[in-house]
Amino acid sequence: MLRRVLIANRGEIAVRIMRTCRDLGIETVAVYSDADRRALHVLEADRAVYIGASPPTESYLRVDSIVQATVDSGAEALHPGYGLLSENPALAEACAEAGIVFIGPPPQAMRLMGDKSAARDFADSIGVPTIPGYHGEGQDIALLQAEAEKIGYPLMVKAAMGGGGRGMRLVGSPEDLENAVESGRREAERAFGDGRLLLERAVENARHIEVQVLADSLGNTVHLGERDCSVQRRHQKVVEETPSPAVDDELRTRLGEAATRLAKAVSYQSAGTVEFLLGADRDFYFLEMNTRLQVEHGVTELVTGLDIVALQLAIAAGEALPFEQNDVKFRGHAIECRVYAEDPLKHYLPSPGRVTAFETPSGEAIRNDVGTYAGDEVSTYYDPLLSKLLTCGRDRAEALRRMERALAAYRVEGVHTNLPLLLAIVAHPDFRTGKATTEFLDLHLSPEALALAATDEALISAFGALALGINDSTLPDPWLTAGPHRAGGRMVLALRSESSAQVVEGQRVAGSTDEWRLNVQGRQKHARFSRVPPNRVITEADARAWPAEVHQTASGVVVTTSGKTYRFQWASGEKHAARAESHRQRGLTAPMPGLVLKVLVRAGEKVRTHQTLIVLEAMKMEHNIDAPYDGTVKRVNCAEGGRVAEGAVLIELEQDAVK
Repeated sequence: MLRRVLIANRGEIAVRIMRTCRDLGIETVAVYSDADRRALHVLEADRAVYIGASPPTESYLRVDSIVQATVDSGAEALHPGYGLLSENPALAEACAEAGIVFIGPPPQAMRLMGDKSAARDFADSIGVPTIPGYHGEGQDIALLQAEAEKIGYPLMVKAAMGGGGRGMRLVGSPEDLENAVESGRREAERAFGDGRLLLERAVENARHIEVQVLADSLGNTVHLGERDCSVQRRHQKVVEETPSPAVDDELRTRLGEAATRLAKAVSYQSAGTVEFLLGADRDFYFLEMNTRLQVEHGVTELVTGLDIVALQLAIAAGEALPFEQNDVKFRGHAIECRVYAEDPLKHYLPSPGRVTAFETPSGEAIRNDVGTYAGDEVSTYYDPLLSKLLTCGRDRAEALRRMERALAAYRVEGVHTNLPLLLAIVAHPDFRTGKATTEFLDLHLSPEALALAATDEALISAFGALALGINDSTLPDPWLTAGPHRAGGRMVLALRSESSAQVVEGQRVAGSTDEWRLNVQGRQKHARFSRVPPNRVITEADARAWPAEVHQTASGVVVTTSGKTYRFQWASGEKHAARAESHRQRGLTAPMPGLVLKVLVRAGEKVRTHQTLIVLEAMKMEHNIDAPYDGTVKRVNCAEGGRVAEGAVLIELEQDAVK
């Protein structure tokens, strides 16, 4: 067994690998950049090595720095995790030259499977079905347009190298192809250092199914079943589960045989994942092979009882797989939700900043793989994944019930998260009945549909909690902030939920400390409140009672009740919001710190509503800054290649007169 391992990664996956190493008595070495000096993976490691500045190209993507850190730390092996350099054969080759054990597949397998075009040709050659498309060397736009006409629309533009949805674009018509190619190529170059693209026919109403494979250096190869990863945003997975609701035993056997045939044919070693698109007709097509550990490997671990990281370590040490295919047993069902620092209500815009509160749920069959903590900083330089929440049960229904309860108990403050989206997904009828396809989010959960209308129960719970004095000890007393105000036995609580104001007026019943007569948005109520320290309140009203958890934040309160979370802001922020809106009418601001990739307009130019004016890169993704109305560009305040701060006015835009 290995003695000391360097993890050439960061965040959640680095911490997860360290957990297994610690269980096996293996020392761990972390690497870190300027932005990650206080990161959780640095705090969890036995030792850490500094590798450079915050931009990934100056630290985590530097093969020479990573290998030198491994040598300097005395580590005998390197685990690349997922993302970053994990699928770069140059890292595996550099490790071999330096006498370092690379915990992953051989470079030749990585090189073949890492090139989507070559991988498709190879899959075809061994009888694994692929999606019709173009994946040749020619990359000029005229050739791609001609090939697209042969394939037909809609089609997918994809990066030839790498994964994770980087460079991927769905194109619905010929008019959209050129922009998709330019944007996809740019994103692929920045993510993988290779801007080559391929085109594929879009398979609609499909499911994204992947098969986990394991192979040792002695020629033994097995699969550990499939995972359903159909719920995606921006072509990146959000929720994963195993087994897939769409896969029966016969289809599972065919998928497993195709995946292991491919792995054996490329002389694969270590853990890998073969991804397929499953059509409504139950035909499946090879997409790609990820030559690394997957983000969602944990759900497979929960249903098989195997530690995939431990098996990777054993394989790298030259050991044989300790079981055969017939020994692999699947028990129950497991679901994973990825918790991101992003705002689903703003089209999944990343939300960098300081995490002021971070509390994960606990309980039977709940697993938390976390990469942050309260007080940590979510940087603009890296992927906004905060953690992964996993639940399992005897069947899918039990795993879903546990996931709902766990999501409702999750608490993150200081940054926006996708927790409201995750709650909406697991509560949606199509997901609960196992019908979700890759189009699920676009069809059923638009940003507008995610906004929860404030209920009387949530408003009354907020009122009762604050009336009883429930507040976080790290924050000032609510009566001393811009929050509710009271005089004698009367209290007025003015909040904002999304764009609407919410007011609760209350008069304490004479002689009582916990009974109130309330006016809730014009509706009369009588309520009694009981405090359950530290942050819970039980409300009795309308001949029933309900519990709620209430947390005060710097800008308002967060109420969780009946499995739903409501976020309110103090209505005193209304004037500030009005000023901000007035400012936005004059100029388009940067939604977050980032790098200006493209400036597409000049001063004096007329623009139309939804026209893209600026392309900004932040947190490894491109974000378009579009015109909110028809108008004239008065001034451009940024330049390509420059970095901008959050809130910086990028373009001053004068709106056309409304006729």
